[in-house]
Amino acid sequence: MEIFFGLLGGLGLFLYGMTIMGDGLEKSAGDKMKKIIEVLTNHRIMAVTVGALVTMIIQSSSATTVMVVGFVNAGIMTLTQATGVIMGANIGTTVTAQIASLKISHIAPVVVGLGVGVWLFSNNKKTKNVAEIFIGFGILFIGMDFMKEAVKPLREYEGFREMLISFGKPTFTDSLMAIFTGFFITAAVQSSSATTGILIALASEGLLPIEASLPIIFGTNIGTCVTAMLSSIGANRTAKRAAFIHFTFNVVGTLLFLVCFKDITIKIVKHFSPDSAARQLANAHTLFNIGNTLILLPFAPILVRLANKVLPVNESEKRERRGVKYLDDRMLETPSIAIGQVMKEILNMGELVVDSYRTSMEAFFEKSEKLADETFQMEKIINIMEREIAEYLVKLSNTSLSGKQHEIVDGFFNTINDIERVGDHADNLAELAIFCSERKLEFSEVAIKELKLMHERAMKSYNQAILALKTGDMNIARRVVEREGEIDHMEKSLRTSHISRLNKQECSAGSGIIFLDVISNLERIGDHATKIAFSVMDSSGKF
Repeated sequence: MEIFFGLLGGLGLFLYGMTIMGDGLEKSAGDKMKKIIEVLTNHRIMAVTVGALVTMIIQSSSATTVMVVGFVNAGIMTLTQATGVIMGANIGTTVTAQIASLKISHIAPVVVGLGVGVWLFSNNKKTKNVAEIFIGFGILFIGMDFMKEAVKPLREYEGFREMLISFGKPTFTDSLMAIFTGFFITAAVQSSSATTGILIALASEGLLPIEASLPIIFGTNIGTCVTAMLSSIGANRTAKRAAFIHFTFNVVGTLLFLVCFKDITIKIVKHFSPDSAARQLANAHTLFNIGNTLILLPFAPILVRLANKVLPVNESEKRERRGVKYLDDRMLETPSIAIGQVMKEILNMGELVVDSYRTSMEAFFEKSEKLADETFQMEKIINIMEREIAEYLVKLSNTSLSGKQHEIVDGFFNTINDIERVGDHADNLAELAIFCSERKLEFSEVAIKELKLMHERAMKSYNQAILALKTGDMNIARRVVEREGEIDHMEKSLRTSHISRLNKQECSAGSGIIFLDVISNLERIGDHATKIAFSVMDSSGKF
């Protein structure tokens, strides 16, 4: 029991140290995380590099893969890009094993002491972040030392030693048992680094030769897929395909190395580290993941095709309605990326409102109840989108945002309100279209011409406001603001001329009231377009 609690305590410190170190690295990286993701191209080698770098920063391949699933789900990343990042994540996670295998635990308390001292007495945020890296680094090695001490007595248990050694026997059954052992431990603790840490502790005490540890390492790589597969539950089908690719990549790699490259890997690591079983294990872990990536990277498109075959496009995907598609709670851990996704979602909502407004006016001019119903359906989606974006913005406001980022988020609240209000006016226009259709109301040619002219002005203003929001172009935003006076003047002029026609009995009273309602709604659409343009001008240089 003493061994179990010692190992558990050491593992806890190891994981805690790894988490603190990873958090410190991530905070130090800051907005660079967004830039790292943004350099992703369809170039597979670049994707692998990014996956490795991100995993080195956050110290967890599972976390990187979960992030990738989130990126795919949110539309930031394609499936082909995700495949490269997943492969790179497997390489990046080997850094933890390399660190843990070093014999520097005697300086760990000094590193922790210095790190805590700097953290307590420094007021500089960046300095505190660096101090956290050192604190985590030291605690990781203290935990490693605890685990080594805890497993020392196991050297006296002949049965335990024989069981571990049996994993290295050349029989398929023993290798399979070793792989399953690595898989189940990693799946249970949700961290391949934790399993590797335990294996290094056992290897350091002479309990686990490389012949026995290598198949267990294969199993840990498959076990780490469980986290990504769990994170894909509830995500879209593309994200599920990314998780499937991760699993397939590790399983195929394990089979390849088990059958073809196991012996040569053992010979290489023994040659470079003949006297250290811990170094042999860490090097074998690195060699396996780099080799697996080099072998399977050219076949990434085949893995993507296989995923699409196993998880084909279903009817629900084909019928996927328009709505929120870029927001994902997993993005909240990296606020700079989350803000970019909110902007994409606002533009998505803005484009839907363009369709809604255009359809409502077509319904009015054609007296089409069918087109009016389409507008009502779009309005329901717009309302849902506004609510979901607002809820996401509230969550984003409660994360660690800079002053500039808080201003951007506050501006987003106003923008989605203005876009939603344009949708409301489109809904009003659709209701007026049905009213005219049911009562067979007619308008004079002059009235129709005037309505079309004002509709074109309002539509141009709104389209340009959304374009300014998308591009940040101040000139376009200014043109929208300048046109506001023109639309206001047109509304007053058309109101006056229409009242004159009513007095001359050139059109019916029923049609006259509807005409005034339509131009009022169009003028309000122009107002909201102007407010969106002003928000673009206010946010210049912030986003």
